[in-house]
Amino acid sequence: MPGGKKTVSRLIYVVDDEANIRNLIQAYLKKEGYEVEVFGSGEEMLAKFNEQKPHMCIIDIMMPGIDGYELCRKIRDKSDIPIIIVSARDEELDKILGLELGGDDYLTKPFSPRELVTRVKTVFRRVRPVQPKERQILTVGNVNIFIDERRVEVNGVEVELTTKEFDLLCHLCLNKNKAFTRDELLNKVWGYDYYGRSRAVDDVIKRLRKKFRDCNGKINIKTVWGYGYKVEE
Repeated sequence: MPGGKKTVSRLIYVVDDEANIRNLIQAYLKKEGYEVEVFGSGEEMLAKFNEQKPHMCIIDIMMPGIDGYELCRKIRDKSDIPIIIVSARDEELDKILGLELGGDDYLTKPFSPRELVTRVKTVFRRVRPVQPKERQILTVGNVNIFIDERRVEVNGVEVELTTKEFDLLCHLCLNKNKAFTRDELLNKVWGYDYYGRSRAVDDVIKRLRKKFRDCNGKINIKTVWGYGYKVEE
């Protein structure tokens, strides 16, 4: 188009053993301008992933061979790209497991293709860098947060955090002394009206406190009673 900007479409891999579902997802995402490749098995997608990394993966859980959980593990060993999980399994433990294995979102079948498109856009917005350009290492007490590398050290020893633990810690530490409600943290870290509501925030805060207590991390994640949480300097 003369005088117009050339846009580079984002590449999304979709894996589902049901052809009608993956083709429906592909049609809706292509309509929104995304480049989409579909696969019928985890093995097929993983082979392609090793050749060319996409900007996002949409993964079904219940598949023969490599299931969605194992596929998430293998992808997270290689990359930090966004992953959206779609599954007919809607038990809370299934959702928690999917998110703990590195999923950025979890959508239960049957779902509206329009809702999936909205989730894709939301996740892409959320993974944009939020850190100040001139400061890639954030220090609070004896805790060093390496933002670009997505890792945390206490006195030079690395602390293993899940995706959501790191994102929540990073957000609170980038806004030290500012209190956030649980709903604000859900919107900022999870990116939408998350299924677990305030319990999800409370659980992640509880795990962060325990991990830093176990390694003598001097970071004060304070409860603001009747309101939410903040990291206090």
